[in-house]
Amino acid sequence: MLIDELTIKVRAGDGGNGAVAFNKVKLSRGPTGADGGTGGSVYFEGTGDINALMVFASRQEVEAERGRDGRGQFLDGRKGEHLILKVPTGTTVTNLGTGYKQEISEAGQRVLAAGGGVGGRGNFKFRSATNTTPLEHEDGTKGDEATYKLELRLIADVGFVGLPNAGKSSLLNELTAAKSRVANYPFTTLEPHLGSYYGVILADIPGIIEGASAGKGLGVKFLKHIERTRVLFHLIDAESDDVVRDYKVIRNELQTYNPELTKKAEHVFLTKSDMVSPEEVKEKITALKKAGLKPLAISVLETESLEAVKKILNKIKDEKGL
Repeated sequence: MLIDELTIKVRAGDGGNGAVAFNKVKLSRGPTGADGGTGGSVYFEGTGDINALMVFASRQEVEAERGRDGRGQFLDGRKGEHLILKVPTGTTVTNLGTGYKQEISEAGQRVLAAGGGVGGRGNFKFRSATNTTPLEHEDGTKGDEATYKLELRLIADVGFVGLPNAGKSSLLNELTAAKSRVANYPFTTLEPHLGSYYGVILADIPGIIEGASAGKGLGVKFLKHIERTRVLFHLIDAESDDVVRDYKVIRNELQTYNPELTKKAEHVFLTKSDMVSPEEVKEKITALKKAGLKPLAISVLETESLEAVKKILNKIKDEKGL
């Protein structure tokens, strides 16, 4: 199941302590205590894996490596290794203590979550003309600690929306190599799936049900992902007894959740047209047109109808400059 929201506590590594040591060579007994190493920092880094947050479901507290203590003979302590936490692109990280908020929108983008502690100075740094055998040293400072809220909103060029069983997964599989699960049941699937059509990112948003915007079913869990798509492909099942009603159910949920969603470019498809008679397809296309729409009847089993979908996607690809 996709995890798209969680809270995680991060702790950077402490700095290593400075050393108190003296040269063991006769006639050269000066201080040689070296500095402690800097503690490892914690970073968030973007990745294209939308399931990346699943790692933190059972690991909600993480800590970077501590800096090593300094040693004698001017040997500084090793720096602690940084801890890189992979999060899906489209994730907003919010520091619950300071209110700092940053969206990670690109793969490889890094955001500092907690800075490592500074290593303490060894006694060599305390030498002076009046203090030739210093016993002073510094302990390393503590690494930063913070609690972050991570919220994922998928970034896609095209979002597939529609009631459950409208054929979204089948269409995604036919256009891409997403291999999302396909089944014939009137319940919403549990997670979105992404696919790529020659660089155009397609998102199969799980079926929205009536009342979703008010929290019914999985509620706003998936509605929020639609906010990040450029274009909507609205899929309506040709086997429905009222295709106009089905269309309005989804539009009403989008309007209730966020009116801006209804302003997105939209293409309407009457799916699974091979499952009903040509006369029924014509009747339902006419009903949708009377509702002010410009629907296309498609079937994943009919190459010609899929070419119409690909023509739209090719236009989006050209606009994206791919």
